[in-house]
Amino acid sequence: MLLDLKLVVRLQEIDNRLAELAREIASLPKHIAEIEKKLGAHERKLDADHAALAANQKERKKCEADTPVQEQKISKLKDQMLTAKTNEQYGAFQHEIEFCQKEIRKLEDRILELMAESEPLEKNVKAAEVALKEEKAQVEAEKALARDRTAVDRQAAGELETERAGIAKEVTPATYQQYERVRKGRKGVAVAEVVDGRCTVCYMVLRPQYFQDVKRAESVLFCESCQRILYYNPPQSFDNLAGAPDTGGTLSA
Repeated sequence: MLLDLKLVVRLQEIDNRLAELAREIASLPKHIAEIEKKLGAHERKLDADHAALAANQKERKKCEADTPVQEQKISKLKDQMLTAKTNEQYGAFQHEIEFCQKEIRKLEDRILELMAESEPLEKNVKAAEVALKEEKAQVEAEKALARDRTAVDRQAAGELETERAGIAKEVTPATYQQYERVRKGRKGVAVAEVVDGRCTVCYMVLRPQYFQDVKRAESVLFCESCQRILYYNPPQSFDNLAGAPDTGGTLSA
């Protein structure tokens, strides 16, 4: 194969790998942002659960504190009933006592409701705290892995860039300019293999004579449809794949 063809084929391999590395390097921060966003949502949910539990406990304490207040009122009203001079006064005290008793029953019922509500809230908070702790550890591990992977990718990209710069100097300037022009105008792909007489990128069938010229690889040729540099890899024979045949001695009778 013509040296320029070998060089641009390797250039294309390098550029493909550099593009993959660039995509991976760019995707890692996005991945971290996504898992941190998910973590943030779980943290806010836990905060809401904490707030709901705190509100439940606060209301329960208030109800528990209000109950003896009502009981004290009943005790005072009963004492005052003893000093009542008329049936109307006695009835008024009785009415106040009944009202306080109703309030106590309401408070007791509410305390029972709050106790029933607090049990699942406490379970949810405890479970969420455990899950959040594990998730935070996982996020930190993924962030560390992403940092390591980014460092590896950047090192690999740097090595490839160095190799690319060396190859670019060896390619004939006209060929390199054509390679760069097509690469920039064809989504990063400037080189195409020909298989069965067809460009494997745009799928255009080559003219028979042109296909023969590409197979001979005596000059840099371009796809007449997409303008990509064409190259041909001849199929390997069975001997090339399996190695040389055994030439050992024959068996004697």
